[in-house]
Amino acid sequence: MYRIACEALRNAFQQSGAAGIDVGIHYDDRQFWVCIRDNGKGIDQKVLDVGGRDGHYGLPGMHERAKLAGGTLVVRSKVNSGTETEIIIHAARAYAKSRAPRLSAFLRRGAR
Repeated sequence: MYRIACEALRNAFQQSGAAGIDVGIHYDDRQFWVCIRDNGKGIDQKVLDVGGRDGHYGLPGMHERAKLAGGTLVVRSKVNSGTETEIIIHAARAYAKSRAPRLSAFLRRGAR
């Protein structure tokens, strides 16, 4: 989720020419959801249809990471109307428990 969101934000900041970027995050017992929207120049539908531009790996990489995480990625865009990138990962995958035991910060410092 982190890497996908970083790439979507990087695209919005560096390529969209947007005046505004909104990020929404929601999590509950069913899913973890992140949505990045900008009001920039958008992405040509032909580029979205083929999954990216030759020599550029941002969109294909985002789709690959979402698939590996067991989630879905949807990129919606129209030229001159901005871009919306939505990432959803089901709770069972997003909130997997670590096998390593964790100590709270309080316990690591020791009781005083």
